[in-house]
Amino acid sequence: MAELDTLDLVVLAAILVGTVAYFTKGKLWGVTKDPYASSLANASGAKAGKTRNIVEKMEEQGKNCIIFYGSQTGTAEDYASRLAKEGKSRFGLETMVADLEEYDFDNLDTIPDDKVVFFVLATYGEGEPTDNAVDFYEFITNEDVNFTEGNEPALGNLNYVTFGLGNNTYEHYNSMVRNVDKALQKLGAHRIGDAGEGDDGAGTMEEDFLAWKEPMWKALAEKMGLEEREAVYEPVFSIVEREGLTKESPEVYLGEPNKMHLDGTAKGPFNAHNPYIAPIAQSYELFSVKDRNCLHMDIDISASNLNYQTGDHIAVWPTNPGEEVDRFLNILGLSEKRHTVVSVKALEPTAKVPFPTPTTYDAIVRYHMEICAPVSRQFLAQLAAFAPDAEAKAEMTKLGTEKDYFYEKISLHHLNIARVLDIVGKGQKWTNIPFSAFIEGITKLQPRYYSISSSSLEQPKKISITAVVESTQLPGRNDPFRGVATNYLLALKQKQNGEPEPCPFGLSYEITGPRNKYDGIHVPVHVRHSNFKLPSDPSKPIICIGPGTGVAPMRGFIRERVQQVKNGEKVGKTLLFFGCRKSTEDFIYRNEWEEAKEILGDNFELITAFSREGAKKVYVQHRLKERAEEINQLLEQKAYFYVCGDAANMAREVNTVLGQIISEQRGIPEAKAEEIVKNMRSSNQYQEDVWS
Repeated sequence: MAELDTLDLVVLAAILVGTVAYFTKGKLWGVTKDPYASSLANASGAKAGKTRNIVEKMEEQGKNCIIFYGSQTGTAEDYASRLAKEGKSRFGLETMVADLEEYDFDNLDTIPDDKVVFFVLATYGEGEPTDNAVDFYEFITNEDVNFTEGNEPALGNLNYVTFGLGNNTYEHYNSMVRNVDKALQKLGAHRIGDAGEGDDGAGTMEEDFLAWKEPMWKALAEKMGLEEREAVYEPVFSIVEREGLTKESPEVYLGEPNKMHLDGTAKGPFNAHNPYIAPIAQSYELFSVKDRNCLHMDIDISASNLNYQTGDHIAVWPTNPGEEVDRFLNILGLSEKRHTVVSVKALEPTAKVPFPTPTTYDAIVRYHMEICAPVSRQFLAQLAAFAPDAEAKAEMTKLGTEKDYFYEKISLHHLNIARVLDIVGKGQKWTNIPFSAFIEGITKLQPRYYSISSSSLEQPKKISITAVVESTQLPGRNDPFRGVATNYLLALKQKQNGEPEPCPFGLSYEITGPRNKYDGIHVPVHVRHSNFKLPSDPSKPIICIGPGTGVAPMRGFIRERVQQVKNGEKVGKTLLFFGCRKSTEDFIYRNEWEEAKEILGDNFELITAFSREGAKKVYVQHRLKERAEEINQLLEQKAYFYVCGDAANMAREVNTVLGQIISEQRGIPEAKAEEIVKNMRSSNQYQEDVWS
């Protein structure tokens, strides 16, 4: 027999090792591995080896109800979890929650008719699907959609339920759920109950959801022959204290988002699952008056593989203020155990722990829970059973069941869960509530998105943020309602500019991050790409409407045009309508507009509206109307029209005024002018980057 050379021996050894691994499942040399950490380290998408077959997954886990969510900020995911929990506790459904991007949908036609599929779908931006719902939406609304069985009708087997999350201040209100529902109906699927719609624009999202779900459950129970039972709390997660570990133990997460960050080996891709810890190059206040501050920050992304285009958004991952963390832990009687190490495990195979473990109570509350968010009525009703005394239980039950009473006592004042428990319990500790109830009932702390105010042509490795520090005085509250992320950014700015113990408005933050990993003034970020873009032809005219910090992306656009001129390109006419209260108070980037004028010359004009300088309030929409003739001429030259800022009032009124301008200047009926504006939107000639 021929002699084996070195390569042969290596190959044979590899085959032997592989064979042993296969038959022993690696147990001979297996090392206990943190499954959550590895999944987060791999960014997004389904885990390797995990089935994307819906039917296979449901059968494997013994489920008869799957609740899919399309979520951008976490609210739709939260509603999906709440529906799953309620379906199981009240009706005995075997429920599971699922991320739309983790499954394929060509076998929807094989789901048995004794099972039900929920779709909880948020509409993002201008009628677009959320990031995790893009593939599903494109598949289900495709005219030539194909399924595995070729049935007629294609989805005659499918029983489904839908609820949409939208905002009526946007033109395409709840278009995601409406279009999906329409597509499913067209394919022969059977909807159970009404297609629910929640309206964030009217501030009624929670009440819309609660009002929709009761008749939906009744219809579903009738359809599937379910019997309602008394709902008893069953934890989804187990919390085990780890006596052998301390917060100094290297394997304990103290706020790190995944295993790579824990190990200090964070690398891209940086995204919604994996932030980049970015240095802040500089930060300063654009203005500071009695009740408002406005920040400018430059975020350095040069050491990452992040990139952006002018008009994109940057996501900032905030931390909760120390005072609210203390309040939360104190009311639960956990102050003394804040640094106790715990492991959190899912008791239900399809449930996901929303943060890496082992970790501490302090880290969970500080970095992973929206503890500052207004509390939901349904959550209070669920916690009533754990009240410290009969009086508190009765009050919690009343708050959870009486809509108007809840609004008057809680919603009106934007009270968070810890404040509610403190008030209702009159200072008593609520030590009976299982901590798992808070993991299930409080939304995961979400990144906050800001319109980028820099130009990628001018500074490709530096991202600018322009943000007003949120602080709202509300009736019945001793202290203002303060934004989590903007006050966190203000603390970072204070630290960078020499304040040793930054404490904006009495709020303190762990600005050096877990294990001081953010020291040196860093902030966790990622970039989200946007459709809010300049025309590809720089010679096209643009009309920009950006009052207040709505001027942020417009600053990026104008700096881009300035850079294009410096590079020898020809740019079109650029009109900027900017509004603020007073020219002496909050007129941001004033010097920059003057510099832009020097370079762009007659191709740039700034039109201002100062709302509190005259006897009558003047806003950008009034200035737009005053320039009606020029606006119409530019539109006839195919000018692009951009609006950024408040969706509820300003953006809506600008839309109306533009229709009036076209009607009057072209001598056509308003209905025809409105149709022209709609066509501008659909062709991206009219673009919005708005919020409510």
